[in-house]
Amino acid sequence: MLSRLPPATRALLIALIAVFVLQLLLPRVFFAPLRLWPIAVDADPWSPITSFMPWQLLSYGFQHESLVHLVLNLICLAMFGAELEWTWGRRRFMVFYAVCMVFAGFFHALINTLVLSQTGEINTVVGASGAIFGLLVAYGMLFPDRRVSLLLLPVMMKARTLVLIFMAIQVVLAFSGLKTGESHFGHLAGGVAGCLMVLYWRRPARRKDEPAPKKRKASHLRVVK
Repeated sequence: MLSRLPPATRALLIALIAVFVLQLLLPRVFFAPLRLWPIAVDADPWSPITSFMPWQLLSYGFQHESLVHLVLNLICLAMFGAELEWTWGRRRFMVFYAVCMVFAGFFHALINTLVLSQTGEINTVVGASGAIFGLLVAYGMLFPDRRVSLLLLPVMMKARTLVLIFMAIQVVLAFSGLKTGESHFGHLAGGVAGCLMVLYWRRPARRKDEPAPKKRKASHLRVVK
């Protein structure tokens, strides 16, 4: 199956699986500096065990808390990421994936910083779900009428409908106050980042040799009837 996937999607799948195996084999403290921590003004760059560091905006997305968490993200990455990479090409796909991950991670960090300041509770984040939601939204925008299954369930629906359902669930869970162990605001942020990037790339491109449109001068003529 992996051999049929485009190279960037295949590499991401292998990386996510490899990191999860390392998480099982190595002590948890080894990955502490790679988790996404709340932003603190007194962060010590020489002791990043419990501090926010810029690299965490990427490294958090390669770790997962459980096998179920990992498998769900792998399925979505294979389902939606491969089609997007074939459409965009490897370079644009990787840029898209990284931007969605960083945007979601930054929003994760802001929310957890707010929680820390109000309750003193320290929450850390791992998982590629923010980037996956970006892929999901992009797929729904590019192929809205494509019929896809609801993960492993034998339920088929249009991609646009699937995106709306998933995003609506995240909105409800984000504002419900339920502690599900997931950062739903971060998922929404990844989806928003994906939407904005697709809209940006959809803009009609002006050729480099094409002069900018000139502003028309106001006419001083009046129409007399």
